[in-house]
Amino acid sequence: MSERIVAFQGEHGAYSEEAIHRHFGDETATLPCETFTAIFQAIQRGEATNGMLPVENALAGTVAQAYELLMEHDFRVQAEYILPVKHYLLANAGTALDDVQRVKSHPQALAQCADTLRRRGWEAVAAYDTAGAACKLARAPEPHTAVIASELAGSMYGLIALERNIEDDPLNSTRFFVIGQEDAERCDRSKTSLVFGVRHRPKALYYCLGAFAQHNINLTKIESRPIRGRPWQYWFYLDFEGHWQDPNAEAALVELLRQASMVKMLGSYPAASGGPNSHT
Repeated sequence: MSERIVAFQGEHGAYSEEAIHRHFGDETATLPCETFTAIFQAIQRGEATNGMLPVENALAGTVAQAYELLMEHDFRVQAEYILPVKHYLLANAGTALDDVQRVKSHPQALAQCADTLRRRGWEAVAAYDTAGAACKLARAPEPHTAVIASELAGSMYGLIALERNIEDDPLNSTRFFVIGQEDAERCDRSKTSLVFGVRHRPKALYYCLGAFAQHNINLTKIESRPIRGRPWQYWFYLDFEGHWQDPNAEAALVELLRQASMVKMLGSYPAASGGPNSHT
C-alpha cells in the first residue's frame, strides 16, 4: 500500500480525524472505524497504514482500552500528537439553549465537560463517538437534546452551536499515538513508551524504577493498569525521555530486564512539542 491511510475511531468530523489532518496534512486519507479494536484490525488487514489512537486526556485521564490494545497487539508507536480540544454544544436549528435537557457524546467528552453539565442540570447520555452523536442527531432530531462535538462536526452535519468552548478547563487537550507496523525513524528529541510487570517480592517496583534513576533518565509518565484475567495484578505503563538505542537508555533497559517479570517495548518516537511533561 503506497498511499497513507490512517484509521480512527468514530465518524468523519471526530477529534481523532482532526488530529490526523493536523499531524499528517489535510490531504491525508482517513478510514472511520466503529471501535478502537477495529483500528488495529484495519492495519492488520492492510486497509490502513496507520492508526490515530487517543491514549490520554489532560482532564479525563488515560483511555484504558487504548493501552490494553497496545499491550495485546505487536504494533509500534511511531509518533505522538497533542490536540487542543475545544468542545461545542451543538443542536438542530430551532433549538434554544433553554430547551436543552439532555446532552449526548462520547464518555470522554462528557467527562471533560462534567462540571458544565452538572451546573446546568443537563442529563449526560453516552454515545459511541462525538461526531457520531452529531451525525445521528442531524439525521434523527430529538426534542430537548444537544450533543458535544467539534466545530468541524457541527458544520459537517448542519448543526448550530448553542455554546462554544464548554470544556471544564481551557487547557483541555488529548494525547494521541500514531501506530503502525514499523519502528519510527530515530530523531534527536525522542520519547519511549513501554510496559513492564514486577515480581511479587519486596522492593520490586523500587528496583525497576531505579534502573532509570541510576542512568539519569527522566520519566514523563508511569501508571498502573489491571491485568485482564489476573485480579489484583498490574502492568506498569512508562514513558521516558530519549530513544531506546541511546547508550544510557540501553543500559537502563538491560537492568530493567533483569529486575522485571516482563518488558514490552511500545516504541521510540519523536516527542510532541508542548506535550505532557511531568518530572520524577
